Amino acid sequence: MKRPVRPSELPSIPAWEPVPGLYIVATPIGNLGDITLRALAVLGGAALIACEDTRVTGKLLKHYGIKARLQRLDDHAPPEVRSRVIDEARQAPVVLVSDAGTPLVSDPGYRLVREARAAGVTVTSIPGACAAVSALAMAGLPSDRFLFAGFLPVKDKARAEALEGVAGVGATLVFYETAPRLERSLQAIAELWPTREVAVARELTKLHEECRSGTAAALAGHYAAHPPKGEIVLLVGPPSETEAPVHDTDALLRAALADAGPGKAAGQVAKQTGIDRATLYARALELKGE
Repeated sequence: MKRPVRPSELPSIPAWEPVPGLYIVATPIGNLGDITLRALAVLGGAALIACEDTRVTGKLLKHYGIKARLQRLDDHAPPEVRSRVIDEARQAPVVLVSDAGTPLVSDPGYRLVREARAAGVTVTSIPGACAAVSALAMAGLPSDRFLFAGFLPVKDKARAEALEGVAGVGATLVFYETAPRLERSLQAIAELWPTREVAVARELTKLHEECRSGTAAALAGHYAAHPPKGEIVLLVGPPSETEAPVHDTDALLRAALADAGPGKAAGQVAKQTGIDRATLYARALELKGE
């Protein structure tokens, strides 16, 4: 058995010549060891670090003995805060981090990066940890093509519509999800794609890391009996050649309602899709009233 590597045996942080600009730095998603030497060099040489939560970033910097000036910058930051950060990046190296993982991947930063580029500020990405990519690598689902779709909506109807919108994508679907909403999302996936392979990756890089796969219904049953904790990545395999097509029922109903009343429209769409006519009629009435 190999002995543990001692800190003194690790490579030293490379020298870095601080150059003005905005640096997008990926930080660990759980295990503090998952940070690159280049990221540490840039963090240590930054004139300012813009972050979601100064307390979270402060813990990371303290762990590595880095002292830096911090500026809270999230999606609720007013435009003048972004303007000040960009002005400073013209003169000195400014870093953007999120609480965990790669900034902008379902994390704040899009507006800042866009405005910095428009202002002629050099933007550099320092790659590193990303929960979506880590989960995809370990899930055993096709990885040659994938679609990262962020967080699923909270409400049932909006969630179902979001899933229907990507039903025909010939790639593995990758979502972020929270523990309290996981079971409902799995149930929605089970209704839409009962035969697709699904994987749930949670607590990535941490002590209780888990990646469980199966049908959405089976996974929903498991997590109903064993409520999950931690951050979650939810993956859905691509459609098979034999999978029945998913119909955009609202679009079909609206088209039918253009020439017919709710009852007749529901009957037409029921014949097209095989969906229960009563369900379609109730939805047709809702659409008619919009």
